[in-house]
Amino acid sequence: MDRTEANTGTRDVSERLRFDEAGLTRWMEEHVPGFGAPLTVSQFKGGQSNPTYKLDTPAAAYVLRRKPPGKILPGAHAVDREYRVLAALGAQGFPVPRVYALCEDEGVIGTAFYVMDMVPGRIVWEAQFPGLEPQARAAHFDAMNATIAQLHSYEPAVIGLGDYGRATGFVERQVGRWSKQYLSDTDAGRLETMDKLVDWLAKHVPADRGESRVVHGDYRCDNMIFDNSAPQVRAVLDWELSTLGDPEADFVYHCLMYRMPAGIFTGLAGLDLPSLGIPSEDDYVTAYCRRTGRAGIPAFDYLIVFSLFRLAAIIHGIKGRLVRGNASSGHAAESVKALEPLAELAWQQAQRARL
Repeated sequence: MDRTEANTGTRDVSERLRFDEAGLTRWMEEHVPGFGAPLTVSQFKGGQSNPTYKLDTPAAAYVLRRKPPGKILPGAHAVDREYRVLAALGAQGFPVPRVYALCEDEGVIGTAFYVMDMVPGRIVWEAQFPGLEPQARAAHFDAMNATIAQLHSYEPAVIGLGDYGRATGFVERQVGRWSKQYLSDTDAGRLETMDKLVDWLAKHVPADRGESRVVHGDYRCDNMIFDNSAPQVRAVLDWELSTLGDPEADFVYHCLMYRMPAGIFTGLAGLDLPSLGIPSEDDYVTAYCRRTGRAGIPAFDYLIVFSLFRLAAIIHGIKGRLVRGNASSGHAAESVKALEPLAELAWQQAQRARL
């Protein structure tokens, strides 16, 4: 699948995800300063979880994120949490879109939603940043590294997010959560490799370090908007999985790009990184550690296995939504093909882990 082609731009809203546009127009007139009709609605091609729409008006463009209609798993698609973390981080000057209002009244468009600014810029769908010169690639990687380090610099209580999640036991809870989510989604079926990973992860959980920060949960280049001409992150998107947790686990998930081959999400494995201007995994980790004042990441190998398992569990959830008929993306079936290769890669990493 050409991820750039499959995810770039908008399309007509699918029949299942249409809503009362007149009702939305009335709501925006009340809650979005400067809004002026008429309103034109289209659906972004990308996004596998919360349906995301572009709202065009004569004066401005906005983005709407909503819970999907139909049967959903308990606790999933929490757009209220996305809205809250965006508002808190935006107040600190962290690069996120400006949010206007949250609507929890399902009578407006059928499910809860929020509206935010449409941030101009580029979304890069492949981690090798195709089309850039090596020096520009290096600068973009440095910008990603600096931005996640900035996120992990905030004390949650100071920015109003002290109760955004539990402060301790993050990795153990996450292993339990995603194992349970995988095991409970019977519509998607079971995989022997995933079952083995559930057992391995439970037996090797590292000791809790007690450090708690806001974690994004899905920090990848394609969840960012870059400046049109400079190596600068203009906005970090898709905060559905954010919570309070271990910043090292959040960063290691971001490092999955180094372990996955090109063609599976945003993989770099097997590429000639020096010739591309891309820092090695070791250098990238060192830069993050320097920025955040840590000597290293002792549980890196375990966290890599968990991160791969979690990503496979997310895709397993997409498979379940596909079976139930409420998958948000038009290319969900193509994405599900990565499930077994990711599970196998996670198991290979588990066999090599130095614990």
